[in-house]
Amino acid sequence: MTHPLDVSNLRQMILESPNQLPVGLELGKGVSVPGTFRSIMISGMGGSALPGNLFRIYLHDLFRTAESATQPLAIYQNRSYNLPPESFDQCLNFICSYSGNTEETISSFEEALEHQLPCIAVSAGGKIEAMAKEHGVPHIKLPIPFENFQPRVGTGYFFGAMFQVLVNQGLVPDVTATLIAEAKALETQIGSLEEQGKALAEKMAGKTPVIYSTAKYKSVAMVWKIKLNENAKTPAFWNFFPELNHNEMVGWTLPQSSFFVLILRDLSTHPQNLKRMEITAELLRKQGVEVEILDMAGGSVYSKVFTSIALGDFTSYHLALKYGQDPTPVAMVEELKKLLA
Repeated sequence: MTHPLDVSNLRQMILESPNQLPVGLELGKGVSVPGTFRSIMISGMGGSALPGNLFRIYLHDLFRTAESATQPLAIYQNRSYNLPPESFDQCLNFICSYSGNTEETISSFEEALEHQLPCIAVSAGGKIEAMAKEHGVPHIKLPIPFENFQPRVGTGYFFGAMFQVLVNQGLVPDVTATLIAEAKALETQIGSLEEQGKALAEKMAGKTPVIYSTAKYKSVAMVWKIKLNENAKTPAFWNFFPELNHNEMVGWTLPQSSFFVLILRDLSTHPQNLKRMEITAELLRKQGVEVEILDMAGGSVYSKVFTSIALGDFTSYHLALKYGQDPTPVAMVEELKKLLA
């Protein structure tokens, strides 16, 4: 049943998110560009940039563990108006904007077109689609399954579409069947993840959340932080081990308000990281900070990433309801856009 505060039914968007990956894979079939590539650049902002962060985690692990002779790709991201230098050297550029109207991404696309760089555009429409059609650039049209659909819960569409393109280009091994199986497995867990997220929201309420993980999964911690910002309308922060042990932890000497620290723990990480997590948690508790260590569920990198993201979605969603907020609108972002226009 839809909560009265959840006007756009964000909960249902989260519940159905595991179904996105197979759709994205299907959308990417047959899409390719000529060329030999040593790297990819993913240009995007906000919710359209998040898939790039998770894509990097997955691809880095895939190249490390794949049995095929596929050469590893360098994976870059661009969150700005201008393309970085890496975009110009045997690089396949993904231009990602769910709305198709993100001004920074449009600017990057214009620069790519000016220099005739190999590009593939990914959007649900907008100016990005129009520019792609005008210049003969392959365009993957993303669906809008709900009215007022939010890009921040559309990660699976981007992920699947971009992965299929890399398969088409011969740049990654074709493990799409495995990905689809893992997405279906996540679908069976989604109900229990909501209950877990609801319980975490109860613990976080009234406190500033801080999300920690390891360097490998630091983007997962960052995505949690962003979901808490956008859904629960609250400040949140993130960092990663072991780096935070060399600087940030000193700041817990004098915490100025009430915090809830959540450590996302991958049990397969370096043993010293596991030790650091336990010791850090104890040191913070001595300072009166509430800390919870949560083991990342799943046997594969894909499963760990997307299970953790779904849990973050539900935690931030239920925290929004506790705060009396509609989790969908991002009013301050929209106000900023109007002031910039």
